[in-house]
Amino acid sequence: MPPRWSRIPTRQDADFRKLDDRMNFAVHVAVFAAINSGIWFFHNFLSTDWQWLPAVTLTWFGVLLVHLLYIAVIADYSETPPKST
Repeated sequence: MPPRWSRIPTRQDADFRKLDDRMNFAVHVAVFAAINSGIWFFHNFLSTDWQWLPAVTLTWFGVLLVHLLYIAVIADYSETPPKST
């Protein structure tokens, strides 16, 4: 049974913002894992000479770490949402 949100979901709700950011991060991790494992599989299976592959993987992993840093340390999930400009 899927989880139910007890109130109308909105980005002004701090708990919903936190959950939404974590779900987006989980999707980011899943896409990273699926695409990179597939690329590396075909790289090894076909014995290709893709010199760009480690750079792409490390760069994407770096972006993933920055995303984690944002949701774990930088994001403000206080009750008052930050004012948008």
